[in-house]
Amino acid sequence: MKRIVILTGAGVSAESGLGTFRDKDGLWTKYDLAEVATPEGFAQNPGLVHDFYNARRANALDAGPNAAHHALVRLEREAQAEVLVVTQNVDDLHERAGTTRLIHMHGCLTGALCASCGHRWPAPRAMSPTDLCPSCGAATTRPDIVWFGEMPYQMDAIYEAVAGADLFVSIGTSGEVYPAAGLVEEARMAGAETLEINLEPTNRPGLFDEVIQGPASEAVPGWVSAYLT
Repeated sequence: MKRIVILTGAGVSAESGLGTFRDKDGLWTKYDLAEVATPEGFAQNPGLVHDFYNARRANALDAGPNAAHHALVRLEREAQAEVLVVTQNVDDLHERAGTTRLIHMHGCLTGALCASCGHRWPAPRAMSPTDLCPSCGAATTRPDIVWFGEMPYQMDAIYEAVAGADLFVSIGTSGEVYPAAGLVEEARMAGAETLEINLEPTNRPGLFDEVIQGPASEAVPGWVSAYLT
């Protein structure tokens, strides 16, 4: 059976109302990432970090999957292939659309993590520095998000899937943040076909066998329909 690995980035969720890193007026531009997206920032000011992620979580929970998310579900259900979605996004729109084979390499806003004991549980809509871990009781709860300087989740499983892929598809990602940015090279070395679907092509010419340009809500359903034909 053919194996397809799909890497998704912020461009997939942008049309659901969730901003990308590079939005001029986006949430990211209002904060210093060193203060809200690093373990050091959390240790220094957990209240600020929780405020930032509470806003992101509320934004994500109030959003809904768009046509790109639904098209990938269609691909998983109808293709004569094994489809795995690896997402850099921390929203849960893929799950809510119906994707079942999914890896959140940067964690998810719907999860909470104890910085003391490593216990994980579903996050409430709003988290606070005074929240206690239900396992060890420590007031060290944090969003279950991979911060700068931390290792993304399930990288061994991701590399194994990419090494065995027949087709690698990158959708809505800048291709500048590693290790995700290196996955297309891993796929090429393993002999996979490579496809990029993006609003604008990344600044890495020659890495993809094919490039489809356009908004994800149009380009992804179009590609899936053509693939399934």
